[in-house]
Amino acid sequence: MFSITVRDHLMIAHSFRGEVFGPAQRLHGATFLVDAAFRRAELDDDNIVVDIGLATQELGAVVSELNYRNLDDEPDFAHTNTSTEFLAKVIADRLAERVHKGALGESARDIARITVTLHESHIAWASYEREL
Repeated sequence: MFSITVRDHLMIAHSFRGEVFGPAQRLHGATFLVDAAFRRAELDDDNIVVDIGLATQELGAVVSELNYRNLDDEPDFAHTNTSTEFLAKVIADRLAERVHKGALGESARDIARITVTLHESHIAWASYEREL
């Protein structure tokens, strides 16, 4: 399986419900490094997984929909704990939609999997991997 990974960053505010979250139940900020890995079994006719420029552009577009937002105020996330794991899935699903719509080029339709990893720090991160 071949893969390429592109990176961006995300800054949000949010709070959590539930005692398991301790002080994070209060409104707080979070900054993530966001890695999106695209995987496919065979390279395309240009011997690439996906156009790295388009992958970077589309990850940036997805991240910009969330960046500098208080997620508690976003209707899409009403009554939802926007955990790191949950946000990784949101970003992966939105990237998958863009692949299916052709935003990463026609040959990107052969991408088999996307993995999105949100790094909370140098010692903690969460990922979501999905098939296309």
